[in-house]
Amino acid sequence: MTELDVRTLQQRLAAFAAARDWEQYHTPKNLASALSVEAAELVEIFQWLTPDQSARVMEDPATAPRVADEVADVLAYLLQFCEVLGIDVLAALAAKIERNEGRFPVPESAARQDRHSSE
Repeated sequence: MTELDVRTLQQRLAAFAAARDWEQYHTPKNLASALSVEAAELVEIFQWLTPDQSARVMEDPATAPRVADEVADVLAYLLQFCEVLGIDVLAALAAKIERNEGRFPVPESAARQDRHSSE
């Protein structure tokens, strides 16, 4: 597989769970709980780092794979959660961005500054 897409990943995760008879445990409540736990494991890596250390965390060969694994776990549970509830994750994200753009317009002063910096 050269190009990854959300649907293909969701199908692979569903097949993985089905082969192990885990679908029975993949309820919205259980998946939301697992997602929270995995997000907490990602936070744990950064817990005592300074802001500067956290910005460079992927430069550490011992820590970078741990971060990538936890990111993968978070995404896997989120995709499974969306699959179970029939949520199109990319459409939900696009709609949320659009709502946020309306709720939080660019301040006039920032818009003027952007125009001046591009001139």
